[in-house]
Amino acid sequence: SGAFCSIFWLKKRGLMPGLTFSNELISRDEGVHCDFAVHLHNRHLVHKVPKERIREILVNALDIEREFITESLPVNLIGMNSVLMTQYLEFVTDRLLVELQCEKVYNVTNPFDFMDMISLQGKTNFFEKRVSEYQKAGVLHKDADTQKISFDADF
Repeated sequence: SGAFCSIFWLKKRGLMPGLTFSNELISRDEGVHCDFAVHLHNRHLVHKVPKERIREILVNALDIEREFITESLPVNLIGMNSVLMTQYLEFVTDRLLVELQCEKVYNVTNPFDFMDMISLQGKTNFFEKRVSEYQKAGVLHKDADTQKISFDADF
């Protein structure tokens, strides 16, 4: 979550559009994977992982990411520093704990308003930028177009 957040911070400033576009795609896919895992755990596992073990795993993962972020952000940037990023990671950990039917550990708020907006952004005006939403394969492409590789746009 920290790496995605730092790249979305660049997007908020209008920097590196190619990187931020690919970050949107990857972030969305990772979100779908996470939602699927939560769904499997909550609705389909017969022998659920004990809540204390879930908490232990997520708190340990946060400790590792906290160390990474502290080393990755040694200086404060405008609107981004290791303290705020740690708070964001605690917020995300709490949200995942709740989704897994566990109690929150950190009880903090999201310090990054731009990360709240990420989940609200769905429809893209195709006149403004390249669309990052899912599309069914072949719907908008002719057969000849699907056989070409292109590295255009901001990449």
